[in-house]
Amino acid sequence: MGRSASCERITNETSITIELEVDGSGKYEIDTGIGFFDHMLEGFARHGFFDLQISVTGDTHVDAHHTVEDTGLALGTAFAKALGGKEGIARFGYFILPMDDALVLASLDLSGRTYFSFDAALAAEKLGTMETETVREFFMGFASGAGMNLHIRQMAGTNTHHIVEAMFKAVAKAMDMAVKRDGRIEGVLSTKGML
Repeated sequence: MGRSASCERITNETSITIELEVDGSGKYEIDTGIGFFDHMLEGFARHGFFDLQISVTGDTHVDAHHTVEDTGLALGTAFAKALGGKEGIARFGYFILPMDDALVLASLDLSGRTYFSFDAALAAEKLGTMETETVREFFMGFASGAGMNLHIRQMAGTNTHHIVEAMFKAVAKAMDMAVKRDGRIEGVLSTKGML
């Protein structure tokens, strides 16, 4: 049975609709109004094998901040809804992803507890129309919405595009690992009996 969820988030700053299929093939239809952000989310869907439809109308005439941050929150919420009680999933995921000069580590735990750590040096102030400081806000929102621990570390790299793209792909690969079902797990992978 497929694990899917819809999520809608509407504020005075953004209107977001997300359709997620966790057990997908990496198909996507994404329109956030921010070209570079679309590119990153497309890579996230493709490399995580998540089917993803995202439609966003945001106050991009101000800047990218609200659109990027709120999309992270909504996407994390969609994952939390799709995974439900998290029965049978691996729970932990990690990946070290190379992209030319960049090398990025992503490690996460779908624990139900939010913790976020981000260590990166993004030299360029913008990629297209997206301020690079919003990358941290996206992943912080994503971790919060999903209720997970998420650690992201830049291990090497100078090209900001490569570093950020490696982040999105590394987190996607780590998520793909964490959401996989393991037939050996009865209930949830915790001595507490719940996540």
